[in-house]
Amino acid sequence: MGTVALPWLQRVKKETNLLTTTEVANSWHVKEALKYNVDIFWIGARTTANPFAVQEVADALRGLDIPVFVKNPINPDIELWIGAIERINKAGIKKIVAVHRGFSSYGNSQFRNHPQWEIPIELKRRIPDIPIVTDPSHICGTRKLLHNISQRAMDLNFDGLFIESHIDPEKALSDKNQQITPAELGKLLDKLVLRKSNITDLRLMDTLAELREQIDQYDEDILDLFMKRMRISETIGKYKKENNITIFQQKRWTEILEQRTYNGRNKGLNPDFVARVFKAIHQESINIQNNVMN
Repeated sequence: MGTVALPWLQRVKKETNLLTTTEVANSWHVKEALKYNVDIFWIGARTTANPFAVQEVADALRGLDIPVFVKNPINPDIELWIGAIERINKAGIKKIVAVHRGFSSYGNSQFRNHPQWEIPIELKRRIPDIPIVTDPSHICGTRKLLHNISQRAMDLNFDGLFIESHIDPEKALSDKNQQITPAELGKLLDKLVLRKSNITDLRLMDTLAELREQIDQYDEDILDLFMKRMRISETIGKYKKENNITIFQQKRWTEILEQRTYNGRNKGLNPDFVARVFKAIHQESINIQNNVMN
């Protein structure tokens, strides 16, 4: 935010008693925002992707007691995201919030930035105490998807939403297609279903426990099957080595992928999910055969 806008934020804070926030990408931004008593800083996706820039901001924040929101990097790299959070934390900042704003992806997509929910979920696993809020505006890039993404974030038990609002989105100077009016924002929030994160009903707990036991058993069965499959891959690797045959066989791999996704679809499984699973299995088979070969 340019210095011209900072006095506006200060005026908004004075007239409404609301907290103010702005993005900071370098030490000068931090210094200027502090002059105007900005309450919360956030680090944008492009800054998060640059450890040098994050360190500069962290050094400028050292000794301050101010909340900092850290957006995920543009690319789906959780280590960069965690690295940025750690740099800010090491500067003495304790109030840190992770912002899930989606990731760039190759090819066509209905999203401006693909949500890739597995990445913020993994972040929560590795840093359990960090609050995570989702930015549906940047994920969607369009108004029509905002509610679906917002509800998905709430269903995943994330801690909040980071939604862009404008009194007249068509006149917004940037990102007008993803912004909604304050009235539309109110309607969106009213439509959200907030689900229980803690279960206290013993009947519900017992039912879930029974179903989870079944899941655990199936998972154990899957692991046994994986073990058996990889042993066969090892045997195939030995056979290929003895007969000087290459590891990767394009025709065979194409047949496997097409047949497994077809069979999976017939069993009611998402073909994309089936493809991801078998690509991982195939890669591990290649790794095992490569170890045998070498």
